[in-house]
Amino acid sequence: MTPSSLGILGGGQLAQMLALAALPLGVRAVVLEPDPQAPARLCAEHIHAAYTDPNGLDHLAACDAVTLEFENVPVEALARLEGRVPVRPGGTLLARSRHRAREKEALRAAGVGTAPFVPIEAEADLPDALEQVGGRGLLKTSELGYDGKGQARVNSAVELNAAWERLGRVPCVLEGLVAFEREVSLGVARTAAGEVAFGPLVENTHRDGILRTSVFPARVPGGTEDQARDLARRVAEAWGLAGLLTLEFFQLPGGELLVNEVAPRVHNSGHLTQDGGGISQFEAQVRAVLGLGLTDWFPLHPCAMVNVVGTADGSEPDWAAIDALPGTRRHLYHKAPRPGRKLGHVNLVAPERETLHARLAELERLIP
Repeated sequence: MTPSSLGILGGGQLAQMLALAALPLGVRAVVLEPDPQAPARLCAEHIHAAYTDPNGLDHLAACDAVTLEFENVPVEALARLEGRVPVRPGGTLLARSRHRAREKEALRAAGVGTAPFVPIEAEADLPDALEQVGGRGLLKTSELGYDGKGQARVNSAVELNAAWERLGRVPCVLEGLVAFEREVSLGVARTAAGEVAFGPLVENTHRDGILRTSVFPARVPGGTEDQARDLARRVAEAWGLAGLLTLEFFQLPGGELLVNEVAPRVHNSGHLTQDGGGISQFEAQVRAVLGLGLTDWFPLHPCAMVNVVGTADGSEPDWAAIDALPGTRRHLYHKAPRPGRKLGHVNLVAPERETLHARLAELERLIP
């Protein structure tokens, strides 16, 4: 029998888009989210309760499977669900990916390269740490932190000590700076039975620590996508993935890929798959979690995505001009605006690369 219900821990925009992708498959979504204004409430059953609420978790446990839209799920929630309903990805993988130092150690164990790093657990770890990573680096909190939050660039021992104090003296990881040519990402999905599928290799640019644009196809040397798929498969199999995860890479001048971060879920850089043709990353996660037939989610046309982020002056994009630009489609999250908050994205599809990049330049001009 085809599964009919999917539980989701979290009710933000990723849960909203997962729920919308599940509906055409005959699957209804149930989200557990404490925010009364959760974006996913508009298209899914919304359990308005804390993530650790026993009744809310019991409701999720009645679904065919449970997935997530963010990795920092309280361990108590996962413990209550364990053994009652498949949770994909599972608690072991989540514990690894939510902690930057453990994540990098596990990547190295799977045979995947990363930037040089040193865990900073206590003040005694600070001396000589910067020299171990090449003299310059990024200090990041081991847990939490996203979109540029919870991190600081450091170029001296004095800056490192000050940054650790500023971040609250919590466990961190110090990463060496890497001279890369571009940032790319790729998603991999795997069912509990071991079936594997891949998303496209996407080229990403950031602004103020937040993803600004994603473009497919990526402008990379030949063989780069095969390399990314090989590394993604290694991680998926070594970590026992059931569900979907996204790897963010640094592409070095010689073509080598280093993994920067791993997200055990759909990712902002994969939003362009909604409109590029074929299935989306959201349908891929639903399929992987519920054990439905998997296939690569690969755009049929050149496509791009631009994030819509809240501005300090409250200015909005020129929606009339955006809608008039051929190939655009907006996706808004129904979230109250505030500076630095992701409020939506606009996807762009074009018949060939040259047209895509010309229209993308115009689209970026229309979005603050």
